[in-house]
Amino acid sequence: MDLLGMKRFKRTGIKEKVGLPPGTLVHIGERKTEKVKITVIDYDSKNFQEKEAEKIEECFPFKDKPTVTWINIDGLQEVEVVEKIGIHFGVHPLIMEDILHTGQRPKAEDLGDYLFIVLKMIYHDENEDEIMGEQISLILGHNYVISFQEREGDVFNQIRERIRNSKGRIRRGGADYLAYTLLDAVVDHYFVILEKLGERIESLEEELVTNPTPETLQIIHTLKRNLIFLRKSVWPLREVINALERGESPLITKPTGIYLRDVYDHTIQVIDTIETFRDMVSGMLDIYLSSLSNRMNEVMKVLTIMATIFIPLTFIAGIYGMNFKFMPELEWHWGYPSALIVMLIVVGFMVMYFRKKKWL
Repeated sequence: MDLLGMKRFKRTGIKEKVGLPPGTLVHIGERKTEKVKITVIDYDSKNFQEKEAEKIEECFPFKDKPTVTWINIDGLQEVEVVEKIGIHFGVHPLIMEDILHTGQRPKAEDLGDYLFIVLKMIYHDENEDEIMGEQISLILGHNYVISFQEREGDVFNQIRERIRNSKGRIRRGGADYLAYTLLDAVVDHYFVILEKLGERIESLEEELVTNPTPETLQIIHTLKRNLIFLRKSVWPLREVINALERGESPLITKPTGIYLRDVYDHTIQVIDTIETFRDMVSGMLDIYLSSLSNRMNEVMKVLTIMATIFIPLTFIAGIYGMNFKFMPELEWHWGYPSALIVMLIVVGFMVMYFRKKKWL
């Protein structure tokens, strides 16, 4: 893996975790927010409540309420926040450990009273021109969903608006339907990222044909690295959605399973698009190398023709530059112009020959 690729997967806190007992809570990952933000949305078909909690203890009463509750936590650096809510909601220490270790691959685990889901939310960094990602961890209970994010800012704003305005069936659905909408929002955002990559690939194809440069090669490597990162983030998600759809957990109702099947189809489309883009980028690398080779061949061709033309001219000039005393044409009045005429005739003959052979 190159240095740029290692930068994306760099994790902090790994040294502190080595040797500790299983279930020890240590945040492993980059600190992406200064302060942990806790928001609570509680609703049913008729009622709605939204607030920002100052302390994690404010979320505890929602565990036993008959309404659906969405607790969202932005920022994982305060380990005690994850530990307190995990203990109150009965989350296993190993699950809390996975939440804090942001290097997890997408997965789903059924622990009876709740489901634990891990997936990657992808976004495009305009400044670095890189595809970045963060870990989203979901705890799905009978009447609640707890989401853990590394930083503030996500792709769930439309879901919040639908809950606030009671649009669609989200306010009539249960916690499993809320978890589905969160998964669907993350997967749908993959298409936005792929659209940007597709536009970049299209413009790069034109550049490869017209004027490939060393910067073009750097862009190709960046695209290839981004697609590898996307594939690593999306490929396991296919099995996660499939397991949720075909699982026998009572936490996911049959109507929600139909919607999960649609998310599964979207995931397959994303994977197919990624594979297509990977093939295209790999082909671009071959085109770039071929373009460089062709350009070098053209340069060598021109230089070879020029050298070939000047070889007989150099030969003629070399003979008449020896200045021997008894050379026949040394004191001939028309010797110099005659030598030039011979040289021009030789050049003209060679140019005609090269054109006949289509070398020029």
